[in-house]
Amino acid sequence: MTDHLAPPAFDPADAAAAAARFAAGAPGDVSYALVDSPVGTLVAATTAQGLACLSYEDHHGGVDAVLEAIAARISPRILEAPAELDPVRRELDEYFEHRRTRFDLPIDWSLVTPFGRRVLQATAAIPFGEVSTYGRIAERAGSPKAARATGNALGANPMPIVVPCHRVLHTGGRGIGNYTGGVHRKEALLRLEGVLLG
Repeated sequence: MTDHLAPPAFDPADAAAAAARFAAGAPGDVSYALVDSPVGTLVAATTAQGLACLSYEDHHGGVDAVLEAIAARISPRILEAPAELDPVRRELDEYFEHRRTRFDLPIDWSLVTPFGRRVLQATAAIPFGEVSTYGRIAERAGSPKAARATGNALGANPMPIVVPCHRVLHTGGRGIGNYTGGVHRKEALLRLEGVLLG
């Protein structure tokens, strides 16, 4: 006598329904929300470690492109969860209302290279209302001859405003330099902080 094992019955509709129930109840690895600000709508994303991304909605190809980059580099489990971003929204509101000069948000550095992290940590130390130069930030990041690479790391900053790359200028007064969200935003942020007049 031979025993034949038959596979269990499989209903694709039941499997899809079970997957949908799981997805609806499972938390995402990344929560995101759109946040309005005086310098434009921002795409904010957090993980369990902290703020991972604060991108301008009209930069880097829009919301979908930002979320695709996060999915590729952090996790594809991304959920729109505005309540999860309330601390980010609150601190940004306080900053733009002149009630906050320093952000206290935990940071998730997953989207940043090791060199970029050193550059951004040196940049985060620039106090509100003050500026530095690409050369000085390169020195503080441990690479004094890497001013150009420092500029590239600042241009790839996934958390502008919170990590204040807008406070980094060209050496010798050769202009304010470029900015991830556009020079007009850099100027607006520097005006808000009292560095630029007008």
